[in-house]
Amino acid sequence: MIGKKNIVFGFIYLVFTAALGPVMIVYYSGDVAVAEAAKQEKMSALQVAAANDFEVDLEKMTADQIGKANTAALLALSARMNSQAPIDAIKGGPHTHGNLEALLNIVVGLVLGFLAVPLLFKQIISWVFIVGALGHSGLLYLAVALGLPWAQALLASPAGYVGPSLILLGLLLAGIAAALGFKDRLVTDGG
Repeated sequence: MIGKKNIVFGFIYLVFTAALGPVMIVYYSGDVAVAEAAKQEKMSALQVAAANDFEVDLEKMTADQIGKANTAALLALSARMNSQAPIDAIKGGPHTHGNLEALLNIVVGLVLGFLAVPLLFKQIISWVFIVGALGHSGLLYLAVALGLPWAQALLASPAGYVGPSLILLGLLLAGIAAALGFKDRLVTDGG
C-alpha cells in the first residue's frame, strides 16, 4: 500500500506533537501559577488602595507610594503574561500544527489506497505530505519546543515557507488525484 508510510509516519509524529501537551503542563504551569499569585497580590493591594482613595492605615499615600504600587502591579501583570508566553508559543505552533499535519498524513495515507492514479503521482503526494510536515511543524518543534537557534533562523528565512507550501501543494495534488481517480469500493450489485 502506497500510503502506508504516511500512516506510520502520521501516528509516530502524532505521539511527538501530542506529547507537547503534557510538556506544557509539567514544565510551565508552575511558573504561570506563581506569576498569577504574585499578580493577584499586587493588583489586590492596588485595588484596595484605590478604593480607599489611596489611604492606607488611615494615612494618605504619597505620589511616590502610589507610583510604586502601580509599578509593582504592572510588573506583576507583565510577569504573568510573560510566564504564559512559552505555553502559547508551543500551543499555537508545533503542538497544533504538528497534530494537524500528523492527522493529515494518516488521512492521506488512507485515501491514497482508494485512488486509481499512476503510482508515481501517489508517491509524489505521499512524500510531499511527509516532507511538508517535517518542514513546517517539524521545524516549529525544533525552534519553539527545543529552542534550537538554527531552526529559529531557518523559520525566519524564506526557507521557512517551504514546509507550509508543500502541505498546500499536497492538498492540491490530493484533490486533483481524488477528482481523477477515486475508486468506489462500496458499489453493490443492483445499484
